[in-house]
Amino acid sequence: MQKHVIEWLLERDQPAVRYRALLDLLDRKESDEEVRQARADIPRRGWCPEVLSSQKAAGFWEDRQNLYRPKYTATIWRLIVLADLGMTAEDERIKKPCELFLNEYSRSDGGFDSPPSGQRRSELCVTGNLARTLQLCGYGEDARVRSAYDWLVKNQMKDGGWHCDYWKAFGRGTLDCWEGLSAFAALPREKWSRQLKRSVERGAEFYLERRLLQQGRHRYLPWFRLHYPVHYYYDFLVGLDVITKLGYAGDRRLEPAIDLLKRKRTRSGVWILDRVHPDLGAGAGYRMKRGSFRAFSLEKEGEPSKWITLTALRVLKRVEEAR
Repeated sequence: MQKHVIEWLLERDQPAVRYRALLDLLDRKESDEEVRQARADIPRRGWCPEVLSSQKAAGFWEDRQNLYRPKYTATIWRLIVLADLGMTAEDERIKKPCELFLNEYSRSDGGFDSPPSGQRRSELCVTGNLARTLQLCGYGEDARVRSAYDWLVKNQMKDGGWHCDYWKAFGRGTLDCWEGLSAFAALPREKWSRQLKRSVERGAEFYLERRLLQQGRHRYLPWFRLHYPVHYYYDFLVGLDVITKLGYAGDRRLEPAIDLLKRKRTRSGVWILDRVHPDLGAGAGYRMKRGSFRAFSLEKEGEPSKWITLTALRVLKRVEEAR
């Protein structure tokens, strides 16, 4: 790792990045004074207070009656980002939206979905995203979160993947539906049941068989670009981050994606935010209606990204340590 890149990530303007860089790249302990200070600064400086500045007093963003829309500035998308950045329910501003989702999105089948909905079955992307986010926010022992993990295991496809459109999936998964594995990656290993462990193995094999990128007749170009926030979209760095977190960093089938990651590194040693979602390419199968979304990003498209660079370096470090 180049010294000037690490120094850039350790700058105090973005304590969420500094905190993770100290822990994950420099192997500092949570008890380390610099780590503790960086964590304490996360809600005070940088992206988190910017996101929190538009939150309403009741804990939601945009519309209290719709925590999901508009994409991608409504409550669910904001909470996902804040959890990624290290915020937890120890902060009342995070506790409030967490409680909204637990109380209003929990379904009788064990998963999560937005109310009201004509679907009786919980939705894969919502369940995976919320299970991961609530776990990160400190609700891992909540029965509704544990139930969501069980739902993800039970609703895995025959081939080991997942699919949001289960009614037309015919038992086949898609790389786009990564949220289940991502939720598993957020769960401490000692919490894995035998069934969940088997689900992880099957899910990881689904991605590894496809080299994280090979599905369908043609290359789907958005998968080859780098994004953050990712919302419910997939790209090769999403796959690399999840699969290496789950313990498969040494698998040689990652090499095509690792090679691509290295090629996308700039001469200065950092990575660029390629696109801001929605980034849809030919073959997506749907279009975003004008007015149905509001694009949201922490950094500028086409410029060096601290969060993507941090994620890329963590992936490469896991791979190096596994070999």
